[in-house]
Amino acid sequence: MSRVTLAQWQMLAAVVDHGGFARAAEAIHKSPSTLNHAVHKLEEQLGIQVLEPVGRQVRLTEAGELLLRRARQLIESAASLEDVASRLAAGLEAEVVVAIDQIFPAAAQAKALERFSNTYPQVRVQLHESVLNGGTEMLYDGRADLVVSGIEAQGFLGEPLVSVRFVAVAHPRHALHQLGRSLDLRDLAQHRQLVVRDSALRQSTNAGWLKAEQRWTVGHVSTSLDMLRRGLGFAWIPETRIADELASGQLKPLPLSAGGIREVPVQLIFRDRDRAGPAAHAMAAALKSAVKEVCEQRSIPSNEQP
Repeated sequence: MSRVTLAQWQMLAAVVDHGGFARAAEAIHKSPSTLNHAVHKLEEQLGIQVLEPVGRQVRLTEAGELLLRRARQLIESAASLEDVASRLAAGLEAEVVVAIDQIFPAAAQAKALERFSNTYPQVRVQLHESVLNGGTEMLYDGRADLVVSGIEAQGFLGEPLVSVRFVAVAHPRHALHQLGRSLDLRDLAQHRQLVVRDSALRQSTNAGWLKAEQRWTVGHVSTSLDMLRRGLGFAWIPETRIADELASGQLKPLPLSAGGIREVPVQLIFRDRDRAGPAAHAMAAALKSAVKEVCEQRSIPSNEQP
């Protein structure tokens, strides 16, 4: 057992922060004699002088500065622990599991997680970056509290979140761009297509046009994007993921006569909205708010009615 109590460290910190025993006593509602006794007892137990008199005031000794700096970490940890306990007692979840499809705007995802962190810094977050049926499978299995998906979940009611625009693109020096004319799907069939694998473990499916003779399948949108930059194929990619590459000319939309752009409506789905805790609801609110902000800044089509 520790010889020095947390209360002693707290009282030492109060004396230092308020510049003396009298002011500290008034601030934390203790008598000056109680504070004086606690600090002297601390020094006696540690065998080290932590305060020294300077006129009518006191200041930390060199040893006291080092010890109090470490003690403040202990004080903050104890306060954090009590905050977690009070939130748990009020029904706050210790952890939120959220599955977000990789087509969801990355800027909105980052903004939502930042906002959630500011509100619930002690709640753990398990983020699964899913593809196609991966998120809904977690929903069916009861492994996710909240899912953001472009696939409808049978038996669940989702709410429209954002409409993601996919654009067929390739590197400017790709052979398809060298044809110098409008393209159709027969042209694409002769070249390598890059697709992202369904992350579902049991019932994975294919989506979109998949008739290229040569096809590379990867596990993440970022991998597909890296290959596109290297000129290794063509792909339909969420517009929000390639805004910089389109602006800089690293990637160029394929001049398809039809099918070059497609829209995918993305929904926000609770595993059980009525039983969801405050953290899950806060995560949902953060996602909706972040989408609205990103839509306004980048003119991304949303599903909100004017």
